[in-house]
Amino acid sequence: MSVPARPLRKLGFLTIGLFDAAEPRRGHESTLEIIELGEQLGFDSAWVRHRHLQHGISSPVAVLAAATQRTSRIELGTAVIPLGWENPLRLAEDLATVDILSGGRLNPGVSVGPPMHYDRVKQALYAGTADTEDFGYDRVRRLLGFVRGEPASDFSGVEGFEVFSDRVQPQSPGLGDRMWYGGGSLRSAQWAGEHRMNFLTSSVVKAEESEDFAEIQLSHIRTFRAHHPDGEKARVSQGLVVIPTDSASPEQRAKYEEYARKRTPRTTTPQGPARMMFAPDLVGTSDQIAERLHAHPAFREIDEVAFALPFTFDHADYIQILTDIAQNLAPTLGRPPSPNPA
Repeated sequence: MSVPARPLRKLGFLTIGLFDAAEPRRGHESTLEIIELGEQLGFDSAWVRHRHLQHGISSPVAVLAAATQRTSRIELGTAVIPLGWENPLRLAEDLATVDILSGGRLNPGVSVGPPMHYDRVKQALYAGTADTEDFGYDRVRRLLGFVRGEPASDFSGVEGFEVFSDRVQPQSPGLGDRMWYGGGSLRSAQWAGEHRMNFLTSSVVKAEESEDFAEIQLSHIRTFRAHHPDGEKARVSQGLVVIPTDSASPEQRAKYEEYARKRTPRTTTPQGPARMMFAPDLVGTSDQIAERLHAHPAFREIDEVAFALPFTFDHADYIQILTDIAQNLAPTLGRPPSPNPA
């Protein structure tokens, strides 16, 4: 007998924030407007992706700092910041600052590994130390320590008129409990649990013990909770591309179906030497999507989601998709309907 799905408790969405290189401000404004709309629709969280040397959000912390001044309730997250591009001490300062500005609404998600195309960018990024940089889990551990108040210096005191702290400033109470790890492997799921992080299940996972995406994602959730001090209460958010068509025009529906069709082949078998599996995109009416989610083994064990918006759609498409998620899909998943935007 299948386990009934848990009622959905937290409704979130994820956007990559693409922009036209000739007019980057318009793209960033579009992202901020979508986050504002998410709050108006009653979403619990909005997440932004991280893209370097591409026409996407290269500085999610800066974008979310702007979003803190245009919203008052919605939680703001990163899914995810690849730490191979970051200095953990400096990032801890930025995260704490934005969390203070938000009133404690920041949910930073991070991951490890070398930067994409590292051989082509390493001299620009780490001139002189490129071949000795460590891109493993210790980078996350350092960030967690600084966010949670571990010393960053062996000196604190007064020099002249200046006061120095041995900890990252500002310190933002509670931020350490809102740190997320975006993982796609059993090892990552276990590490995140052991280090008391929250866990973002990826829409791209490593085919280790299965070639069924839902089974793999379920094994990551269970591994994470088995190694987390909070056990079954440990927070997990599921990431999938979800495109409801309830209020879509015929042209939008055709575009959405074609988008999913082109991406379907990569979901059927493991891809590349790392054997990565991609989640199928869910396109259809809210009732059709809800039926597929209720049959999804991993979805039945979570009560938080961050549904991903497709990469290349128009601003009007995102408005329609978010509105249908909030007003039509969410109630079928056990969450009360969201209000109409003002």
